[in-house]
Amino acid sequence: MTSPAAATAAPAPVLPGLALAAAGAIAFSGKAIIVKLAYRYGVDAVTLIMYRMLFALPLFVVLAWWAGRGKPALTRRDWLAVLGLGFSGYYLSSFLDFAGLAYVSASFERLVLYLNPTFVLLLGWVLFGRRASARQLIAMAVSYGGVLLVFGHELQLAGSDVALGAALVFGSALSYAVYLVYSGEEVKRLGSLRLTGLATSVACVLCIAQFVLLRPLSAATSVAPEVIWLSLLNATLCTFAPVLMVMMAIERIGATLAAQTGMLGPMSTILMGVWLLGEPFTVWVALGTLAVLTGVWLLARWR
Repeated sequence: MTSPAAATAAPAPVLPGLALAAAGAIAFSGKAIIVKLAYRYGVDAVTLIMYRMLFALPLFVVLAWWAGRGKPALTRRDWLAVLGLGFSGYYLSSFLDFAGLAYVSASFERLVLYLNPTFVLLLGWVLFGRRASARQLIAMAVSYGGVLLVFGHELQLAGSDVALGAALVFGSALSYAVYLVYSGEEVKRLGSLRLTGLATSVACVLCIAQFVLLRPLSAATSVAPEVIWLSLLNATLCTFAPVLMVMMAIERIGATLAAQTGMLGPMSTILMGVWLLGEPFTVWVALGTLAVLTGVWLLARWR
């Protein structure tokens, strides 16, 4: 029997959860801006991502430990899953993203990464034979039409290197979609925070090892001081903090509303790109962005 106090209790406020989701989306979107700023100091993708992951590693190790307190130890199967997911979802995806940002604008990069739900849908069809409905195909066509609009605009402004950058960023989005497709079962076993902490720690180690294998150690000390500070900001404000904020938002308002709030990400990237990087904002960028956001929103509504 429901008590009078419980019956008259007010529902949990939505505003704090929305604020966390919005802050997380905006913080995530700042990553591309910081990477573009760091490239102005002559650093390459291998060195830049090494510094980001070097600073992020202790934070995610602590997160994995904290989230795993009192829980069963990982089995051999769990460790293999964590290694695979860390490689695909955070190492390969991050490296391709950083490499692609050397050739495309931050705005275009964010729009491509925002297509992740469409990549998940396509992988479900290719890997598991899940058919997409006609309405889902329409939503995908709207989103990809928007990306093509912005891509054509960038191709005119920056030349053929944009095609290489677009391919790298698309590869990044596809790699992360693989992580999303295969992480569902492991999330149920380990929990989202523990899996994120473990998988990201694996990716951090891989990025650091990649630098050690491909670059002389002197390359780490010859970067401009600004690169160090930007990488520290990237690791904390644009990598670790948004992970926590989005997870806390999902606990308060649910995954659907948190994902819809994530639409602020592309818009904030575009605004920061115009403000901090001097990227052009034209009618083609506006129309392309509107098409991408509309398509992803329709896809979420019609699934």
